[in-house]
Amino acid sequence: MLTSLLLGALVGAILGLTGAGGGILAVPALVAGMSWPIQQATPVALIAVAGSAAIGALEAFRRKLVRYRAALFMAAAGVPLTSVGVRLAHAFPPRLLLALFATVMLAVAMRLLWQARRRGHSDGHDSWLCVGRVNPDTGRLIWSWTTGLVLAATGALTGLMTGLLGVGGGFVIVPMLRKFTNVSMHGVVATSLMVIALVGSGGVIATILSGTPLPLELTLLFSLTTAAGMVAGRKVSHRLSPQHVQVGFAVALILVATGLMAKAILGF
Repeated sequence: MLTSLLLGALVGAILGLTGAGGGILAVPALVAGMSWPIQQATPVALIAVAGSAAIGALEAFRRKLVRYRAALFMAAAGVPLTSVGVRLAHAFPPRLLLALFATVMLAVAMRLLWQARRRGHSDGHDSWLCVGRVNPDTGRLIWSWTTGLVLAATGALTGLMTGLLGVGGGFVIVPMLRKFTNVSMHGVVATSLMVIALVGSGGVIATILSGTPLPLELTLLFSLTTAAGMVAGRKVSHRLSPQHVQVGFAVALILVATGLMAKAILGF
C-alpha cells in the first residue's frame, strides 16, 4: 500500500515537472515497484495518468490554451485504436512487451537530449513541414485536408500506443504538433493533456473489457497520489530551468529503460 502511494506521488511529480510526457514512467513504476506484469499495470497507470491529465487540461481550458477541436478530432481517431493496442498487448509475451516499452523509452530519451542540445535553434515551425497554422486574426487553427490527416495520424498512433503500452501518449502528441503546426508550446501541451485524458479513458475501458483485473482500492490510491504529485510538480516546475528538467527526465528514462531491458532479457 505504502509503495503504491510513493510511486503515485513520484509519477505525478514527474508528470507535473515535464508537462505531458511524464506518464510514460507510470507503467515501469508499477512493474518494478509492485512486481506486476505489464498487462496488469496498464489499466492502473492509465487511470492515474488520464485523471491527472484531465486536471491539467481543465486548468489549461480555463486559461483558453486548449485547441479543443483538434483535441477532440485526435481523440476520435485514437480511441478506436486503443482496443487494437490492448489485443496486441495480450498477444505479445510479457518479456517482449517489456523490451518494446524499454525501446520506446530510450527513443524518447534520445529525442529529449537532442532537443536540449539544440535549444534556441529553430523548432521547425517555419519549415515546409508546418501544415497546420494559426490564423493571426482569429487565433484559430486553419483547417485543411492535410491538417486533418496529420491530426488523425497523431491521434491514431497515440491510441495504439496507449492500448499497447499503457502510456499517455504525450511523447507522440507533443513532437508531432510541434513539428507540423505553429501552435505555441503552451497550447501544444494543453491540447496534449486533453487528448491524453480522452484517449486514456478509452484505453482504460478497452483494457477492462479485455478481462484485465483492476484492483480498485490500489488504483484509487495510486491515482490520488499521482494527481497530488502532479499539482506539487507544476508548482515547483516554475522555479526550475526547463532545460535542466528535460535533461534530468531524459536521464531518468534511460536508467529506467535500462532496468526494464535487463528484466526483459534476463527475466528476473
